Amino acid sequence: MQDPSRPVTGYPAPNGCPPPQPGVAYPYHANQPNPYPYAYVQPNRASSSRAFVRSFILAMMVAFIVMGVTIFIVWLVLRPRIPEFQVESVSLTNFSASNSSSSITGNWNFRFSVTNPNKKMSISYDVVQCLLFYKPEFISETRIPPFYQNKRNHTFIDAVFSASSSYVDRSLLNDINRDRARGTVSFNVKLLARVGFKASSWRARNRYLRVWCEALPVAISTNSSASGTGKLLSGPRGCQVGL
Repeated sequence: MQDPSRPVTGYPAPNGCPPPQPGVAYPYHANQPNPYPYAYVQPNRASSSRAFVRSFILAMMVAFIVMGVTIFIVWLVLRPRIPEFQVESVSLTNFSASNSSSSITGNWNFRFSVTNPNKKMSISYDVVQCLLFYKPEFISETRIPPFYQNKRNHTFIDAVFSASSSYVDRSLLNDINRDRARGTVSFNVKLLARVGFKASSWRARNRYLRVWCEALPVAISTNSSASGTGKLLSGPRGCQVGL
């Protein structure tokens, strides 16, 4: 019977390596553990901010589009139009121009016709201010009481101006006297009014209406030393109106 502690002879060692010795441990290479097993990924704040900005801009664009479409539909249904102003008559009394004091005196009475051309909207006028000029020179101002116009309404209003020895630039005073010597002096009138448009339960925000009545010829006596009277020439005159 053979001794089991003796190696078997007659067979070559596998792979040219000696056979392992009984009771002997051989070292082996082991992978080192990762000191940071889980990597922390920080959330992308820039991407979130960009997404919020895009959403906000998109929402604003949608809101503006909806608002624009709504206003366009209201305009199609109501077709709002601004009122029409016309100077019907002018009367001038106690008019005089003094070269010594470089001043003018007089009383002007302007009658206006105001037409609301809207078929579905009424117009209210508040704080109507009237200014009287000769060329660019301011002469006098007054106010007209608030009034209301229903649909397709035609209204007459009066503006009364008064000047008592009001100073006027001497060069313009000379122009007034030259115009008076020709028999006609032209004046300008400006109206400023806060107006509101209303259709049934819908009411637009108040707007400022500007009316400009330019070069209104008034026939007046040619005697510059006497108090003169005058009236509007050439019949009613239209005015420029804008918001």
